[in-house]
Amino acid sequence: MHPFRWLSLRQLLTLPYVALVLGLAVVLGLLSYRTGRDAVDELSERLLAETVGRIGRAVDQQLEASSRVLDIAFPAGEPAPDEIEPVLSELRLRFWLATSVHRELNNYAYYGDEQGRFFGLWRDSSEAAELRLRLRGEGPRTLFRFEGPRGVLHDGLPEAKVFDPRQRPWYQAAKARPGDSWSPIYIDFRTQELVATRTRQVLGHDGQMRGVVATDVSLRQLSEFVQGLQPSAHGVAFVVEPNGDLIATSRGAHLQRDGEGAAKRLNALAADDALLATTYARVKALIDEAGEGATTRSSRIDGPDGASVQVAYARLHDNAGLDWIIAVAVPRSDFLHRVTANLYQSVALALLAALSVVGVGWISLGVVSRDLRAIAVAARQIGEGHFDTPLSIDRHDEIGDLAQSFATMRHKLSTDRLTGLANREATIRRISDRIEQHRRDTDGQPFALLFLDVDGFKAVNDRYGHGAGDQVLRELANRMATAVREGDLVARWAGDEFLIVLDGVGHVELARRIADQLEARLSEPIDAARDAQVGVSIGLALYPRDGDDVPSLIQQADADMYRRKRAT
Repeated sequence: MHPFRWLSLRQLLTLPYVALVLGLAVVLGLLSYRTGRDAVDELSERLLAETVGRIGRAVDQQLEASSRVLDIAFPAGEPAPDEIEPVLSELRLRFWLATSVHRELNNYAYYGDEQGRFFGLWRDSSEAAELRLRLRGEGPRTLFRFEGPRGVLHDGLPEAKVFDPRQRPWYQAAKARPGDSWSPIYIDFRTQELVATRTRQVLGHDGQMRGVVATDVSLRQLSEFVQGLQPSAHGVAFVVEPNGDLIATSRGAHLQRDGEGAAKRLNALAADDALLATTYARVKALIDEAGEGATTRSSRIDGPDGASVQVAYARLHDNAGLDWIIAVAVPRSDFLHRVTANLYQSVALALLAALSVVGVGWISLGVVSRDLRAIAVAARQIGEGHFDTPLSIDRHDEIGDLAQSFATMRHKLSTDRLTGLANREATIRRISDRIEQHRRDTDGQPFALLFLDVDGFKAVNDRYGHGAGDQVLRELANRMATAVREGDLVARWAGDEFLIVLDGVGHVELARRIADQLEARLSEPIDAARDAQVGVSIGLALYPRDGDDVPSLIQQADADMYRRKRAT
């Protein structure tokens, strides 16, 4: 008997057709899933690498001022004094200026010599400080309170405990390494926060080491920055020393309490966070296999539950012996769960389409593939630094959520969090693109670059607090954004510095006129600091007259700003 004899003719014609349609639906669903998976994998790799880069830049910002502190405390070529007492006034002035560079991070600078003498200046505020002296190489230090760089030293109080600088870890670290060095990270007993100490040998007239100058760097702001990162719902970012001692983490604590309630360092392998511990162990092995190098790398590892985890990591070094590891880990399911859910939805729609209209399934899957390809293209553009890449996906399902999440992350990468203006990276890309347009003759119009520095901003912070300072920056940013033309770019460069790119400005007189109008507008009183005199100094550079690349234009505008500031 024929195996299909029992089937009716309609069934015989319909079943193969339905099977074909269902098979095609399954194949198309799997292809759609694969396209989405590849797109999301590429996007996740780019975003994690960018997050590692952001943490690395935050580390640089935290630590870079420490070198300038040492340069001011003991300028290059300044020999170690034979005695501290004869040069006490000069040391007070230099160390006062040194601790003014970045007082929130480097408020303590000090010096010890081979005879056990010690000089240290601790800044409590912008006007008050404590002087710590050990003029002979024996006995305790004496503590003096004073105000201003040349203020009168009030009656000194001897410390109860004898402090010999030569026995301290920072002194030993400097003796072991010529030039700059970092002492081991420790916990400050006052703040219960991590502190790193940058040290430098001070040579005598004979070229031999005669003492050590050092400054403490609080790592609190770095910890707060990393804690503010949220790589994903279940992801983690952290900074760690090669031995596993945590410096900062985006979730959980980087310190722990012993039985007596005292804080101590927490090792990543002992952390309660299983993903953090597993990621550190695997990243450390990968770094050991690859050897030295600060290049950001990506990999896929098995998480503590055996699930796939996407990681990006880098090893940081500097000329003072810094050796830290940055890592960001996100379970792959955090990126793929929406794509997986979309696969099930697409297959269900395809099954329904097989029973009604085959074309519905085909169109639905086509739309899904198109949108996922659009996300993949946008991800590649973001990886190349084009933060303004358009992504027009108007959907109200999981793919729409994914596109919206991508757009939100892209916006955060290109926007300054405090002012809402374009950030440093987006600005550099915008200026570079503008130069390329000019070179390709697609836009022959020159443009101007304004460099703005807020005058009196430190006084606002000192008088009203950093909350008022932030409000001043937001108000100035809003005035700049409303004062320029549509198409011009207003960006926050760093701290209280801003950049404005003026399109279609053909000569310096027009640019200066616009700058003068901006100065007048930005010098109007601000509610958050009405009693303080806040204004701006503006320098300008004209492309291509003042430079044909981004660094030279910014350098010229910055220099012009300082010339104008000094002239006022």
